[in-house]
Amino acid sequence: MAMLDVSDLHVAFPRGKSEVEALRGVSLTLEKGERLGVVGESGAGKSMLAFAILNLIAEPGRVSQGRIEFHGENLLDLSERDIRGIRGNRISMIFQDPMVTLNPVLTIGTQMVETLKAHRRITDAEARRLCVEKLKHVAIPSAESRLDAYPHELSGGLRQRVVIAIALLTDPEVIIADEPTTALDVTIQAEIMALILKLCRDNDVALILITHDLGVVAEVTERIMIMYAGLCVETGSTRGIIRAPRHPYTAGLLKALPQFAGRGARLYQIPGSMPPITALPTGCAYHPRCERATAECKSRIPPLEHGHACFHPLDQTEAAS
Repeated sequence: MAMLDVSDLHVAFPRGKSEVEALRGVSLTLEKGERLGVVGESGAGKSMLAFAILNLIAEPGRVSQGRIEFHGENLLDLSERDIRGIRGNRISMIFQDPMVTLNPVLTIGTQMVETLKAHRRITDAEARRLCVEKLKHVAIPSAESRLDAYPHELSGGLRQRVVIAIALLTDPEVIIADEPTTALDVTIQAEIMALILKLCRDNDVALILITHDLGVVAEVTERIMIMYAGLCVETGSTRGIIRAPRHPYTAGLLKALPQFAGRGARLYQIPGSMPPITALPTGCAYHPRCERATAECKSRIPPLEHGHACFHPLDQTEAAS
């Protein structure tokens, strides 16, 4: 049994007298210490998946179907009190922007100590000692003095390291990192991703890395799930999919990476854009942008079989070219 098992997950939002679905039957598994990358453009449903796992879907949205099992227990059946014992404790999350995550009017130490005391019976002195220890783990210099600093007094890179330290405070089994380097300078992004990878390896923590960057996923994760318009369209080992993608959308994302363009050449761009959930096309949602689309693609949603959801997948020769 997988540590985390998400099965046929649907998330719906009311629209007039009906509903629209932001997630349309997403499934995934995560083993202890495993690293999974969830990749797709904005609007694919990546963050919605993370919020659903943590029971953070804002009303009037709701999980309308499916199961989210953590060690065999369906999180959707738990009370709010019980889910708080898991959220931020056994499953932690690193959000995109540390300035949104951190309270600007509280010191770093206050916020870290409050996090610990929300989940453990611990004295202030012991909590402060553990906070300093975690700040050192994420390579923050002068860790003790940083506890008395306010978020605005730290650089963007240091703020994100603080957020990572907070996520590690309760020794979680799973970390969900939602675009953890988006708000950072390019020069710092690689450092943060290397830090997250090292911490997960050293502590045997499972990771769900949400990103639009296949290049980052290739360096950090062991498995990939490609999402499009609320669906998983391809999944498998990171190495296998990077070398030989089967779904045309995955192939397009890879082709758009800078390293695939010749020097001085224009970067490839997938034509069109992802449809909003309020205006999904019939059949395969990707068919308006796909060069391989046929009448079948316009009339039926392809099932996820053999790791990809496509009626006309790339063969091995095309995928490797």
